[in-house]
Order: sequence, then C-alpha cells, then structure tokens
Amino acid sequence: MSADNEQEKSGPRTMGAIVWLLEHAQDLVSVIIGVVLLALAGAELVSGIVDFFTSERKIGFDPAGINLLYRVLLVFILVEIVHTVVLSLRSHHLAAEPFIVVGLVAVIRKILVVLSGSETLPTAELALLTAMIFVFVTALIALTWFGRRGKGRESDLTE
Repeated sequence: MSADNEQEKSGPRTMGAIVWLLEHAQDLVSVIIGVVLLALAGAELVSGIVDFFTSERKIGFDPAGINLLYRVLLVFILVEIVHTVVLSLRSHHLAAEPFIVVGLVAVIRKILVVLSGSETLPTAELALLTAMIFVFVTALIALTWFGRRGKGRESDLTE
C-alpha cells in the first residue's frame, strides 16, 4: 500500500473525529449556557420577590407589583431561552418558535412598563412595539399552520 492510499483512508476518519469533537464541544457549551441562564433566572426571581416585599411598604403595592411583574417576565424570557437550548441539544437544530415567543414576551414586557407609567415612549415607538406584536403573533400562527401541514403530509406519505 502506498502512503497516499493510507492518507485517503485515514482522512475521513480524522474528519469524522473532528466533527464529533466539535459537536460535543458545542453541546458542552450549550449545557453551561443553560445552567448559567437558570441560575440567573433563579437569582432574578428571588431578588424580585425580596425586592417586592421590601419596597411594597415604602412605595406602595402598585409600583412594587409592576416591578415584580417586570422581573417575572424577564425570568420567563430566560427560562424560554433555556428551553430553546434544551430543544437545540435534543434535536441538534435551532427551533424558531421559542425565539418568537421570547421576542413576543419582551415586547409585551416593554409595553407593560410603558403603560404602568414607569417609562414614557414616543407614540411612533409605541406603534412600532404594537406592530412587532402583530408580526410575532403572525409568525407563530404561520409556524403552527405550516408545521401541521408539513406533518400531515409526512404522515400521508408513510401510510
């Protein structure tokens, strides 16, 4: 056997080993990110609850409740991102739906802050946030619609 022939045989094995290593390194990084996000979400939730009870007496229930809602929605966003990481680890592809949900919650969170009076926005910016809700909801409906139609066709083909 020649040296060129031996390199040709070891080449695909080497490439496969590199791909395997990269996939597992990516999985490890994703797991670390998920754990950090969960720890951050837990700390934010506990901090928000403690802050609610300490500030409720000083500033009143409504402002403290709005602050708690703002932080709980942030925790929800973080948990949804962790959910996306888990889905990515399981299927090894990125799902669009969790990102759309995160975007929708983030926009709703911003609108709630504006409506609570904690922050003011120009009318054009508020209109843009409202349009973003419409776009996110439309995207979710489209993903659900086309996802079901695609699954229906696949099952028709297998029967």
